[in-house]
Amino acid sequence: MSASGSRLSDQLRSYYAKHLDPTKGPDPKDLGALQAIEAAQDAFDQRLTESFKAAFTEVEGMGYPGVTDPRPRVSTRLKAIDGLNHNAAISFEVDVIAEDGAATPVLRLPEANNGLGYQNLISMIFRLMSFRDAWMRVGKASTGATVTTTEPLHLVLVEEPEAHLHAQVQQVFIKKAYAVLRAHEDLGDDQKLRTQLVVSTHSSHVAHETSFSCLRYFRRLPAGMAAKVPVSTVINLSEVFGPGSETERFVTRYLRAQHADLFFADAAILVEGPAERMLVPNFIRAHYDELNQCYITLLEIGGSHAHRLKPLIDHLGLLTLIITDLDTLDKTGGASVPPAKGASQKTNNATLKTWVPKLDDVDELMRADAATKTLHEDDDPLFAVRAAYQIPLGLTSLGIVGPEVAYPYTFEDALAFENLSFFAELDGTGLVRKFRDAIADGGGAAAIGGKMYLALKNGKKAEFALDVMEVENFDTIVVPRYIAEGLEWLLAQLKKKQVEILPLVKEAPPEEEIEADSPVEEHVVAEIEGADA
Repeated sequence: MSASGSRLSDQLRSYYAKHLDPTKGPDPKDLGALQAIEAAQDAFDQRLTESFKAAFTEVEGMGYPGVTDPRPRVSTRLKAIDGLNHNAAISFEVDVIAEDGAATPVLRLPEANNGLGYQNLISMIFRLMSFRDAWMRVGKASTGATVTTTEPLHLVLVEEPEAHLHAQVQQVFIKKAYAVLRAHEDLGDDQKLRTQLVVSTHSSHVAHETSFSCLRYFRRLPAGMAAKVPVSTVINLSEVFGPGSETERFVTRYLRAQHADLFFADAAILVEGPAERMLVPNFIRAHYDELNQCYITLLEIGGSHAHRLKPLIDHLGLLTLIITDLDTLDKTGGASVPPAKGASQKTNNATLKTWVPKLDDVDELMRADAATKTLHEDDDPLFAVRAAYQIPLGLTSLGIVGPEVAYPYTFEDALAFENLSFFAELDGTGLVRKFRDAIADGGGAAAIGGKMYLALKNGKKAEFALDVMEVENFDTIVVPRYIAEGLEWLLAQLKKKQVEILPLVKEAPPEEEIEADSPVEEHVVAEIEGADA
């Protein structure tokens, strides 16, 4: 939307001229307005004649006009639209509560004094109404029309509405925009006349309020991947989950509840719980400066549900690190138990079993190398998914006699085992106190780990993270090894993604829709219409 003509008062004048002006093809409904204008014009003419009488008399003293000469006369021409041609054509009434409890408007504020976000929302909605009424030839727009039939398709393009709207009103706009375009007695749910609304956006607020069936994702590809120049490929997200998918309902609702920029990020980090969600970003800020400069979105979603994002992650080609837990069960697969090597344990984590690395045996998961924990696509060198979960740790400190191996169960005890000295002196209640007591009691890695495992059963993990975050020497905390390995892998992948030219140039897929593009970030186009998108 350009700056000129974006005010509601400007649009009001334009709408009036097109659809409401009583002087344009007047009908019986306009007679009252025309009579009022004529009466006002006559009264004004009479007043002007009286006002200029002295001046004209003085002119006549110069000998002109004579008896036979034409005489000057002043007359006015009033146009209804002139009443809207001023800065206060639109004002906003402010109500106060009187003594009797009634709301009484006592103050009118000019249009410019209203909040900018809501000003723009009202203006944009009114502009959509103008587009609709021009298409349907409402009011005076039908006068003198040379085309007698209505065009069957109304195409409306909106470019990045978030440039004009606050986050909250972005959601209001995208939810209401299409309904406004269909709010006419000949439209509604009728399929004879179709409306297509196309919105380009970089706003997750707009994208999350739109169903996947209406989303088209533009993914930027460097030179050498699909063509000899950088291009953008258009990904149809209506095909991600399939028709009537429960997974689509879950993902749609979850992304709305958990704000995340999956559509606009360079990479995603999926974490297991609230402690990781609070501490991992701080680890990145404290220890990974280069990673902190990248556009990474972090989404909290448990290992039992993270795999449900797989279709979306795959379609977006979004580089993803999954920080999750082993979730060990005994060899029967029934009861939850602390991790142990050689105990034929199984994992209860659906992400590890069905997505990456597609293993359920805990011993195999502990032995897995980086390649096994990483999922690559042969035809997409920029896309990969890596799983990071607890791994055995060698310990030689704080009363542990000789080198021992600890088997962390969750993020919290993995963090504690990596920072035994830190947690031995950390003030706090809840899990922090129980961890401190377990370290003080000693007895070796197995004994400390067993007490931590019991403490975690009913421990408040978010409270634990808050106790850790508030310490002054947070930057000295050692990042759990499995998370550090994952973050280092992610940084290496992002550096590779930043190149503009890949060494091997491939021909573009014949059926893939490719659009030449300059190096810009990914963005989304929402195509919203009444039936099929």
